[in-house]
Amino acid sequence: MEQNKLDRETFSCSICLDLLKDPVTIPCGHSYCMNCIKRHWNVEDQKRIYSCPQCRETFTPRPALKKNIVFATVVEDLKKTGPQATPADHRCAGPKDVACDFCTGTKLKAIKSCLVCLASYCEKHLQPHYDVAPLKKHKLVEPSKNLQENICSRHDTVSVAAERTERQRELEEKQKKIQQVLQEKEKDMKLLQQEVEAINHSADKAVEDSEKIFTELIYLLQKRSSDVKQQIRSQQETEVSQVKDLQEKLEQEITELKRKDAELKQLSKIEDHNRFLSGYSSVSVFSESTNSSSINIHPLRYFEDVIASVSELQVELQDILRDPWRGSSLSLTEVDVSLSEREPKSRAGFLRLSCDLTLNPNTANSWLALSQGDRKVKRMGEPQFLPSHPERFTQWRQVLSRESLTGCCYWEVERKGRIYVAVAYNSMIRAGRSNKSLFGANDKSWALDCCLHNFKFGHNNIWKSISGPRSSRLGVFLDHRAGILSFYSVSDTMTLIHRVQTTFTEPLHAGLWIGFACYAELCEPK
Repeated sequence: MEQNKLDRETFSCSICLDLLKDPVTIPCGHSYCMNCIKRHWNVEDQKRIYSCPQCRETFTPRPALKKNIVFATVVEDLKKTGPQATPADHRCAGPKDVACDFCTGTKLKAIKSCLVCLASYCEKHLQPHYDVAPLKKHKLVEPSKNLQENICSRHDTVSVAAERTERQRELEEKQKKIQQVLQEKEKDMKLLQQEVEAINHSADKAVEDSEKIFTELIYLLQKRSSDVKQQIRSQQETEVSQVKDLQEKLEQEITELKRKDAELKQLSKIEDHNRFLSGYSSVSVFSESTNSSSINIHPLRYFEDVIASVSELQVELQDILRDPWRGSSLSLTEVDVSLSEREPKSRAGFLRLSCDLTLNPNTANSWLALSQGDRKVKRMGEPQFLPSHPERFTQWRQVLSRESLTGCCYWEVERKGRIYVAVAYNSMIRAGRSNKSLFGANDKSWALDCCLHNFKFGHNNIWKSISGPRSSRLGVFLDHRAGILSFYSVSDTMTLIHRVQTTFTEPLHAGLWIGFACYAELCEPK
């Protein structure tokens, strides 16, 4: 009898508490009546996450249900062999159970309580909560005898109609606010779309116009090239013709001179004095030949003027094409950098942008000595006596250039030992022991620390280690307007060490910090 009871509990549905009807097993392994688990999952349809009523494991998407044939067979056997308790007897509410509030006569056990209706329902009377749309939104919980405690003791209950009216008013207010925000967002979206269209139209127009202009420039260059070529060929023909005329004249003179020379040789062999003198009188007079010294020869210099003119034109065009926004009011730094390609690709290109820099003695720390026309700076073993000056660095062994930098320029530094290669605003602090007066340790300077085995870049006292090839010469490229600062290792080739993209708000000065027993020199452009 106890074994039969255990089997009935094993093969009972935990939702309806009766023997399984059309048993199905879900992925977690628990089994239910097919209709019971369907109703349970129908309630969870809005969340689109389906759970097991026993272990609470969730499934996505909703699992397909198939009848468990084995369980169905066992349940049928139990119905035949076991004591046949009626469903009503099995589901009747006992003293400790929560009874269905809608059953008349014999009260069945409630399987759920509704926090909205404040009532408990058996399986039969709960069914509308699964089938009727408005009731599906109600909050169902495990059966509870204390539902009335959910009513606030400080306030009276109100009618459904009155509550609906109040909530409807709140709903309309929320909808009104949402509509206002929606209209503003749609207006902003329309403005943004118009902006996109304006940008696209302007860009397309710029591309079209620039293509036309460059096509015309190419045509003019081609025409100019053709004209120059024609002029060179014309001049070549004239010059060659003149030279050939001279050649013919000289050939005639050479032939005549050879003939005269032969006659003179023949005359010199005559032994008879009378015949010699008679013959000599006939050949002694002859016309003077063209003096070859009057012919001016300038090898390889006939067209040097043309080459020089074309070279000057090339330099001018390169300068213009290197900065296509010159004279324009555009101030978009990122666009300038990406479109203009201002930074040269070769050392020859950098050298064309070289600026002639010298060091300012008024800024040099007393431990530094300047030489070679204020281009070279060396760290001394003891401080020098220097007059006080408000621009002088008092703590750090540093010096700034005389010249301010605001355009597109390049310079090179030859060094021995550890130095900082830097740029800084003139407003940078000069005195005091704090890092505010050290290159790279404040927001007014940018510095590359050239250590013995690696590099470090610093700005606003944030330092970053950088790997790069060792070299005694360093190149610095600055495009002030575009906000580009690049450091290069210079040897047989140029290797980029580090590039900075920022915004410069003041003119810059080149700066050098010198380590112990080290020196640096600003190289003359060459």
